[in-house]
Amino acid sequence: MMDTQRLIAFVVFSFSALLLWDAWQKHNAPKAPPAPVSATAPIGTPTPSTPLSTSPTTSSVPGAPATAPVPAAAATVASATAVSGEAIVVKTDMFEVELNTMGGDIRRVTLLRVFSALDRTKPLTLVAPDPKNFFVTQSGLLGEGLPNHKAMYTASAKAFALADGQDTLEVTLVAKDANGAEVTKRFVFKRGRYEIDVSYSLKNASDKPLAPFAYFQFLRDSNPPSQEASQTNAFVGVATFTGPAVYTEASKFHKVDFKDIEKGKQSHDKKAKDGWIAMIQHYFVSAWAPKAGVEREYFTNKIGDNLYTAGVIVPMGAIAPGASASINMPLYIGPQETDKLEKIAPGLELVVDYGWLHILAAPLFWLLKWLHALLGNWGWAIIALTVLIKAVFYPLNAKAGRSMAQMKVLAPKMEKLKQLYGDDKQKMNQAMMELYKTEKMNPLGGCLPILVQIPVFIALYWVLLASIELRHAPWLAWIQDLSAPDPYFVLPVIYAISMFVQTKVNPQPADPVQARIMLIMPIMFSVFFLFFPSGLVLYWVVQNLIGIVQQWHINRTLAAEALKKNRR
Repeated sequence: MMDTQRLIAFVVFSFSALLLWDAWQKHNAPKAPPAPVSATAPIGTPTPSTPLSTSPTTSSVPGAPATAPVPAAAATVASATAVSGEAIVVKTDMFEVELNTMGGDIRRVTLLRVFSALDRTKPLTLVAPDPKNFFVTQSGLLGEGLPNHKAMYTASAKAFALADGQDTLEVTLVAKDANGAEVTKRFVFKRGRYEIDVSYSLKNASDKPLAPFAYFQFLRDSNPPSQEASQTNAFVGVATFTGPAVYTEASKFHKVDFKDIEKGKQSHDKKAKDGWIAMIQHYFVSAWAPKAGVEREYFTNKIGDNLYTAGVIVPMGAIAPGASASINMPLYIGPQETDKLEKIAPGLELVVDYGWLHILAAPLFWLLKWLHALLGNWGWAIIALTVLIKAVFYPLNAKAGRSMAQMKVLAPKMEKLKQLYGDDKQKMNQAMMELYKTEKMNPLGGCLPILVQIPVFIALYWVLLASIELRHAPWLAWIQDLSAPDPYFVLPVIYAISMFVQTKVNPQPADPVQARIMLIMPIMFSVFFLFFPSGLVLYWVVQNLIGIVQQWHINRTLAAEALKKNRR
């Protein structure tokens, strides 16, 4: 029967194999072909053609146009990169944003208060038409002759800046040709906020009523985030979800894998009166969050070679000749700071990728934040949280350690049974169960306490991996970023030593092959941990050190009990 050490090894190896398999899949996924920027490349910017062309006659949205004038979709990053409009630069205390007069799109966003993972003096550019990490936002109107994201706009200036003492900055673009309508697109930037209000105002100057729709979308490739955004190393499994996500009250949070979009197997809600749609990557999120109570249609599409759209369509309502209407769409582009996200839209804090154990990870993160507020350092907070968790589970660990020690005492008797019954497994199992009964032992006594703890430790793993609060958070002298690998490999070496000592302190397996495997594991895992965020390695080091002390105490307690028993 599998004993405790073997079970632990099995679980650890299985988890590692799962991470490696997932990483291998991502590492070997088809990559977008090289696409150098070309000024002469044909313009073919993608559009939300699929949902719009299929929605008019069956849509629950009133007044949907029978045939939406949607331009043909582009097929490559190169064509999406090339635009013919002029750049408009907007600078606030939070952003440096580049708009473009073609479509009034947001082509580049640099977060002035967040810095590159590779250069802590360089502000991070999160949105950009970079051929290696293509990501822009687009929006437009749907209706005959109305300006979509290929239409040309004019602006009153080429540069705007939020002045001292100014709380908001408004940038206005006017459509050059809107088929008789007067269309104005506005961006409102707010001091100290990552939210941007994007709005359209339309005056119907024609003699016919209008019933336009507005769409707001992200256009992105499926490549992993840049190393500047996060030092994610997918090859060793240190990666979180990248892709679209949709939230509605009916279906709650729903990640949409790029592969599912490619296969047309999206299962997220399409029509709703609430929710939001976002583009998620490690540590950061961009989200369109329509006002609650307004009908909207969420869509995710593949529109070209490694190019995907994710967005929302909302109606502007009927506009009589001479009348006007407007629509506003809040846009968030920034870090995954849960306390800010939960105030913007219900469920938006769920974009922090805690994996499938979110129900355990969320309270663990709350506790970690509380400890950080108390200690003032994320490294010490990780240590304190690990100590607390190990203390809570100490009764279970003590029970498991005691059971492991008792199993070791039985090892000689088990060996005799093997010699006695040889390959007769049925008689062997009967004799083993009789032995357990005689010795009043539960063979699973060492396994179950360990199994109970595994979900908690996996949840903590995801908390430490996904929390942006650890990004650029220092601990001690040589650890200046708990989200980056240890630059001098000190923690991985300490981890290897501590795991080796723990192996020696724990009861040794009777099987010599298993004993050798247990000695190899410290080396193997240390190699993995060379690429892991130092915050994660710190957690494992502390856990090992506490485990050594706990097992030493259990061993002493058992030895004292045995001595006392012999004296009777």
